[in-house]
Amino acid sequence: MSIDKEKKPKKFPVFKTDKEAENFVDIADLTEFDFSDFKPMKFELKPKDKAISLRLPEKLLETIRARASKEGIPYQRFIRRAIEDSLHS
Repeated sequence: MSIDKEKKPKKFPVFKTDKEAENFVDIADLTEFDFSDFKPMKFELKPKDKAISLRLPEKLLETIRARASKEGIPYQRFIRRAIEDSLHS
């Protein structure tokens, strides 16, 4: 009598390019991978058609850039998201 042991999910690989990721997804069985560390991501599909100029204290801009970097997004997108979030709460 054999006991089926559940396979431990594989860690999802890191890709250097979008093409590498596309090729992987085309052939991989994604049910074998652990997605528990993944975070939801918003995609910006609407064009940005207006620009503004904004003066900030240097320390505030440094903090914004550091937080944006920690989240892996450009600092201007971080600012835009913060504005949008404050308007929707």
